[in-house]
Amino acid sequence: MKTVAVISGGLDSAVLLYHLLAAGDEVLAFSVNYGQRHVRELEQAAALARRRGLRHEIAELPGLARLFGANSLTAPDIAVPDGHYTDVSMKQTIVPNRNMILLAAAAGWAIAEGAGAVAYAAHAGDHTIYPDCREPFAAALDAALAQADWHPVRLLRPFITWSKSEIVRRGAELGVPFADTWSCYKGGQRHCGTCGTCTERREAFRLAQIPDPTSYFAG
Repeated sequence: MKTVAVISGGLDSAVLLYHLLAAGDEVLAFSVNYGQRHVRELEQAAALARRRGLRHEIAELPGLARLFGANSLTAPDIAVPDGHYTDVSMKQTIVPNRNMILLAAAAGWAIAEGAGAVAYAAHAGDHTIYPDCREPFAAALDAALAQADWHPVRLLRPFITWSKSEIVRRGAELGVPFADTWSCYKGGQRHCGTCGTCTERREAFRLAQIPDPTSYFAG
């Protein structure tokens, strides 16, 4: 099946990309510049797509950032919280309706290309605090996409019940180049090692008992 994979350049979406290819899908890679502080991730997304010889499109929508209000991912004056995610700290990193926007844009491209599905890497780890990473959201959007055009599109979410450590194990099985992925919400040239996404990343490798090749600034 031809599938548009939404890839951020992060660990989860990199494993998604390799997972779909291993299943025999014809994959188109799709990313979005929505004005995120860690726009560095898009370089890694492009590199991952090149490594596998995939067509990769980046939707340039940085003007959306000013509409997203006070959150640490798109507002440069709001600090990215450190430490393991809690309900309070994670809400500081919520970009309103982000996955709906990204997936709707991806679905438009999927329809234009005659693809049968859009896939994203939502999982059952800490990110379930995010409403748009939960199964009720995914199921509702899957139903909506089936009605959005004469060409119906499915929403694939193969990791929706997986922990992040399970995703790391799957990535190791598939030979995902983890060192070439980017998770840190602070941006920069190295992973900070202390923000919520870095903390989650380090913990996932530890629980999976897979060596972590990431270069962290701290710790």
